[in-house]
Amino acid sequence: MTPDARSRKSFWKTLNLLEDWLTTGFSRKHPELEIDESARGQETAVRAAAAAAVDPVPRFVHVEGPASAEDRSSALSAVAAEVAGCAKCGLAANRTMTVPGEGALNPPVMFVGEGPGAEEDRTGRPFVGAAGQYLDTWLKPIGLTRPQVFIANCVKCRPPQNREPHPDEIGACLPYLERQIAAVKPKIICCLGRIAAQTLLGTASSLGALRGKVHQRHGIPVVVTYHPSAVLRDKAGLRKPVWDDLQLLQRLLQQ
Repeated sequence: MTPDARSRKSFWKTLNLLEDWLTTGFSRKHPELEIDESARGQETAVRAAAAAAVDPVPRFVHVEGPASAEDRSSALSAVAAEVAGCAKCGLAANRTMTVPGEGALNPPVMFVGEGPGAEEDRTGRPFVGAAGQYLDTWLKPIGLTRPQVFIANCVKCRPPQNREPHPDEIGACLPYLERQIAAVKPKIICCLGRIAAQTLLGTASSLGALRGKVHQRHGIPVVVTYHPSAVLRDKAGLRKPVWDDLQLLQRLLQQ
């Protein structure tokens, strides 16, 4: 075929394709333009299988708590006793003390962090180190004091060198946290940091994507902000976002 003939053939082929697009939206089949649907299906299946195989956060299960204040207080004491003797994960091997959590029944806010630090491991109380003292300064501007709130963590033993708790460690402790929430019956939950937010909301979304919104966990409003220790490391960058989150929390409290 001469160059002129090839050029004419290409011209008419392009014209036919254009006509199809204008009149029928490519309803006529053109083999050279068709997508390999079997390949697409295989790719979709592989992606779905990969997503199903990786569950980035343990799943949180709703637990119904006792009704009376006396029974709820007893339920919290039972959790603390079980935590004290817990050896469900490797964190138990290196702990000094377990840190179940503490605070009021029916608190306006329950704060949940990721895990105890060195001072918490030494004393058995949550958020009493530098991050805890900084958290205390967040309460006054929104009209709260520490005795009015409840504070707990996703894991009840200190991870080595304050590393993030692993999914299996969080999974081992989740039933304790579930029972605490059921017994405490907080009006609002405030997640301190990405680990707490992902755990309670059952998501792999980033902290930035979760902030600035009111989430729901079995009818309880959930607000997400940075962990106090992160703010201590970057006050210039994080104090303003935390203040915005606290204002959102305050608006919820006023409602």
